[in-house]
Amino acid sequence: MLDISSSPLPAPARASASPDVDAVRYDALRRRDAASDGVFWYAVLTTGVYCRPSCAARLPRPENVSFHETRESAEAAGYRPCKRCKPRDLPAPERLAAMMREVRAHIEGAEATVSLDALARRAGVSPGYLQRTFKAVVGMTPREYGAAHRLQRVQTALSRGAEVTSALYDAGYASSSRFYEQESKTLGMLPAALRKGGEGAVVHFVVRDTSLGRMMVGATARGVCSVSFGSASEERDLERSLRARFPRATVARAEEGSSEHARVDALATRVAALVDGAPVPSDLPLDLLGTAFQQRVWRALREVPAGTTATYTQIAQRVGAPAAVRAVGSACGKNPVAVVVPCHRILREDGGLGGYAWGLPRKEALLARERKTP
Repeated sequence: MLDISSSPLPAPARASASPDVDAVRYDALRRRDAASDGVFWYAVLTTGVYCRPSCAARLPRPENVSFHETRESAEAAGYRPCKRCKPRDLPAPERLAAMMREVRAHIEGAEATVSLDALARRAGVSPGYLQRTFKAVVGMTPREYGAAHRLQRVQTALSRGAEVTSALYDAGYASSSRFYEQESKTLGMLPAALRKGGEGAVVHFVVRDTSLGRMMVGATARGVCSVSFGSASEERDLERSLRARFPRATVARAEEGSSEHARVDALATRVAALVDGAPVPSDLPLDLLGTAFQQRVWRALREVPAGTTATYTQIAQRVGAPAAVRAVGSACGKNPVAVVVPCHRILREDGGLGGYAWGLPRKEALLARERKTP
């Protein structure tokens, strides 16, 4: 290694979570594994220099090596960048993407929940680094991704007529009680009801007049499940669409004066404020059904700040699927809660409005209002 200084050298600061992680990382140094570049950096006590894992310099002794999750961490500990491998240069994005693909594949293929520590050991990084990086790339934590994937498997199996118990066990739940404790809120209705096309579920809706036309807000006992827009003449069509989503559920207009009307109308008031540019409240209860990919896209959409826009390509990159631009567009089109999940903030690459389920004039109006709202 180059640029050896005669100044006092810093003591190595161990940054990894366990000896197992250190062993995996040191093996990457031995193999000069370029795929690990950007995942971690290593510093050498005897030279005061830090490097990429793929550095061509002579392999240092294990006791002289410390590992760092960021270049800033190594430099804060007093180490200088190697002039040979230039660790300040960013790694190829595809290397990080490859690690994320491997972690996601392992989560999807596991029969049960995989701990963050186990995933980190497999990837050769610390749990903290994996948690931060996975969320930044995929849009949710590894645990959230695993839960969404299991939930998707349950939904798919039930929609195909599988028995509830077998669907839950096949998706990796140790018991049905564990599912009801952890995931039933996300599913939005009991699995037996979902298997029967919504049988047993109850969806109440109210209709409001807004500056964008008629707004229909539907909600289950768990939260808002539908927000749609139309003209006065299209109100029946909006109701038919809501019923089509839950063909065997009880779907009914909330009766004025009832407790259900008061509850759903209060939710509709909060949603109506979004039409005029108000921020989405973090405590607004939602009941969204969607695949793991759709949930990742919807989560990414909610992270696009009001007054700004993103492209379909950018959202595809943010959810860790840069080639899935069309699938992102499809997920936007299937967004069940207009304005709450702000799919109107997504534009084409050339700046064009693209599509919008409730009409481009409404999309344009929403964007204009958000740009004016301080």
